[in-house]
Amino acid sequence: MHIHGQKAYLASESFDPSPRNEDRVRLAFYNVENLFDYFDDSLTIDEQFLPQGDHYWTKARYTEKQNKLAKTILAMGGWDAPELIGFCEVENRYVLESLTQFTQLKSLGYEIIHKDSRDARGIDVAAIYRPDKLKLLNYEYYQLDFPFDTASRTRDILHTVMELPNQDTLHFLVNHWPSKFGGEFETQPKRMFAAQFVRAKADSLLKLNPNTHIVITGDFNDEPGEESMLNGLGVNTDINALKPTDLFNLMYDLRFIAGTHSFENKWGILDQFVVSGNLLLKQSRTRVRDRTAQIFDMDFLIMEGATGARRPFRTYQGPKYIGGYSDHLPIILDLILAY
Repeated sequence: MHIHGQKAYLASESFDPSPRNEDRVRLAFYNVENLFDYFDDSLTIDEQFLPQGDHYWTKARYTEKQNKLAKTILAMGGWDAPELIGFCEVENRYVLESLTQFTQLKSLGYEIIHKDSRDARGIDVAAIYRPDKLKLLNYEYYQLDFPFDTASRTRDILHTVMELPNQDTLHFLVNHWPSKFGGEFETQPKRMFAAQFVRAKADSLLKLNPNTHIVITGDFNDEPGEESMLNGLGVNTDINALKPTDLFNLMYDLRFIAGTHSFENKWGILDQFVVSGNLLLKQSRTRVRDRTAQIFDMDFLIMEGATGARRPFRTYQGPKYIGGYSDHLPIILDLILAY
């Protein structure tokens, strides 16, 4: 991909596909672009994604997409599929069961964490994890209730608590904040509210234990340099001046050279990893490998448009079926574990 004239093959140039031993865990996040089943849900607005809908979403197309997502997940792991993956834009538990039980992922034994949200279209955040590598201690879904727009319904925030192989605890929060549909200025207060909500959750955890390991991920519908990410989450942008209780956005330094999605032929980073400062300290028993995350931008996930511009190889372009993977690229990070 080319952004501002620079080349940024962040995963394909530096991706380490080697087998991970007990000293490493791979986390991922993937906006899977409208992963709907092909049945009508009378409680949600899913009519586009039905065989008779304007997207002609058939069982064959559904199955093809599931197999492509499984291929991506396996590729993200290199020799070993990621231990923990957060998702957004999944319709229900059934589509996750299809993904984990009726594709190449079946042998990995992924367990599912999911709950239906109040989102009008019925899309949710969720996670899958490998119980042979991680132990689920707890999970909780938080509803976002906007005091300034009480009728609004959006995706919940998923907070999972995992025990890592070195017995450290990891708090993994999966987000899909309100989009800019309807106007960036008009919708910005909702993303700011979500950011402040997540920051308050992080602060409460860090107050109990300053060494709490927190990874906040998702599609934030804002860029790393926007107000919700900088001020709402209150991140420290100087990686060399971090305190254990700070939050740091691993995508902040990539914002001018890389992207996870493309809008009007401009790349941007909506999909991000924000981590607690203790995960970036060399003396920490659990820390982020190379103090960085990666955008998984392998060639099979990218397409070239008629103008020559590169963008994610998505499933639909408007109502037109293209048959790709997603309109977002996945992101990954590795945790190095000491014992």
